[in-house]
Amino acid sequence: MPEGHTVHRIANEFNELFGGKVLRVDSPQGRFTDARMLDGQRLKVASAVGKQMFLHFQDDLIIRIHLGIYGKWQFHKGLAPEVVGQVRVRFAVDGVTAELRGPTVCEVIDSKALAEVYDRLGPDPLNPDPNGREFERFASKVKKSSTPIGLLLMNQEVISGIGNVYRAEILYRAKINPHTKGSDLKTRQISELWADSVKLLSIGVLHGVMITRDEFFDEDPGKLERNWVYKREGQTCRKCRKKIVLEMAAGRKLYFCPGCQR
Repeated sequence: MPEGHTVHRIANEFNELFGGKVLRVDSPQGRFTDARMLDGQRLKVASAVGKQMFLHFQDDLIIRIHLGIYGKWQFHKGLAPEVVGQVRVRFAVDGVTAELRGPTVCEVIDSKALAEVYDRLGPDPLNPDPNGREFERFASKVKKSSTPIGLLLMNQEVISGIGNVYRAEILYRAKINPHTKGSDLKTRQISELWADSVKLLSIGVLHGVMITRDEFFDEDPGKLERNWVYKREGQTCRKCRKKIVLEMAAGRKLYFCPGCQR
């Protein structure tokens, strides 16, 4: 499933290609029944919160999109291509077409329903937080919970946009054992988790890939070197030389170093 940086990159691309323009909207197989309602409408802005993207049109029409595990976007330059396979919805202007396939959610909502979605979602490290309120929301949820921090970071009601890769890497960088209860963390530790989430997801938006080792922030070193613990089970830790552990937690793979993350 795409993590938050990917969804923000797509929202940014939508704004660059379609922002302020009147869009042609169609659903080749008719599975997005509201396509006719949106066809010929002007896109005001695309935004993202965590793993969800929102396309804001005129007349209080908003498309909420959650890619889930199988959803993906394809952008085409030039003439719109022939439809191949299942396409839920297509957005087009002259010279550019965006096709959405297989999303978990693709629905039209209004501003009232959008506010309800926002209320359910935790703070997003990639959205501006000049007053520190989003961090306070995150810190409050963590401090009040006896749930392990490794599970809290995957809960989109606690923090939006963190997935399995960032969960593993952020906890490793903070030297925090994923089984530590949220309520047992110090305020300093929670602050560091938030700050590092902002940093790493922003780098992900910049490069389009998840890079979590500081020495490679300016240049993608390739898959084998990007991360500290993710998908390195059984290999030695790059710092302490103990073996990276893989466990299952709430049905998801959990990677950590028992030496560094005590």
